[in-house]
Amino acid sequence: MLLNELRDYNASLLQTSLFKDYCPNGLQVEGRAEVRRIATAVTASQAVLDEAIAWGADAILVHHGYFWRNEDATVVGIKKRRISELLRNDVSLLAYHLPLDAHAELGNNAQLGKLLGFTEQGRFGEQNMVWKGLLNEPQSLAQFGLKIEQSLQRKPQIIGDGGKIIRTVAWCSGGAQGYFEQAVAQGVDAYLTGEISEQNFHLANETGVAFIAAGHHATERFGIQALGVHLANQFSLEHRFFDQANPV
Repeated sequence: MLLNELRDYNASLLQTSLFKDYCPNGLQVEGRAEVRRIATAVTASQAVLDEAIAWGADAILVHHGYFWRNEDATVVGIKKRRISELLRNDVSLLAYHLPLDAHAELGNNAQLGKLLGFTEQGRFGEQNMVWKGLLNEPQSLAQFGLKIEQSLQRKPQIIGDGGKIIRTVAWCSGGAQGYFEQAVAQGVDAYLTGEISEQNFHLANETGVAFIAAGHHATERFGIQALGVHLANQFSLEHRFFDQANPV
C-alpha cells in the first residue's frame, strides 16, 4: 500500500484529530512511498530502529515517537542519529500516543483489559482515558498480583493488603498514576497503571484502595502489536513486533 494511504487509514481508525496530545500523532518522518513491511514497537529507540531496518521494514509504527511538547527542538545528538538513520534508509516513522491508549478495540487499555480478564463498565478522567470494570473472577490482591506478573512477565509493585478481595478495578496503561485519586472516587477496589509516585503510597494506605504499578513499558506492549496485526490482515502487509526489554 502507499504510505499516504497508511497514514490516512490510521488517522481515521484511531481518530487522531479528537485528541489533545503531547506529540504529533501520525507520520513523523517520511520514507519511501510504498509500504510492504511494517515493524511495530513501543518506543522508537535506536535499538528498535536498527533491528527494524535490518529486517527490511518500510515503516516503523510506535507508541512513543519523537517531537514531544517542551523538548528541545534542535536536531542534534541522539535525535540527529535516530532521524538520520531513518532518512538514510528511506524508512518512515509513524507514532500514535493517546489515540492508541484510548482505542476501544486495539488500544493499550482495551488490550490490557482483555489480557487480564476485565469486563469494561465505563471510562473517566481526561479525554475518558481511564477505564473501569469487573474482574471475571473475584480474587485476593495477592492472587491478582500473581496473575499480572504471569501475564506481563514482570513483577508489579503493589501497595495494599494482599488478602483483600478485588472485584472492581480501574486501569490506564503507562504513566497514569496521577488519575489514582479519581479512581478512588469511582469506588473501585484497585487501580492498575504503569508507574507509581510517592504520594500514591499514602493514598493507597489511607483509602484502602490497592495501587498496582505494573510497568510503563509492560502495560503498553499490546496496543501497538494489535494495530500491527490489524494492518497486516487488512492490507496483506508483512508485520513484525520488536520488543526492547525495559524494566521501567
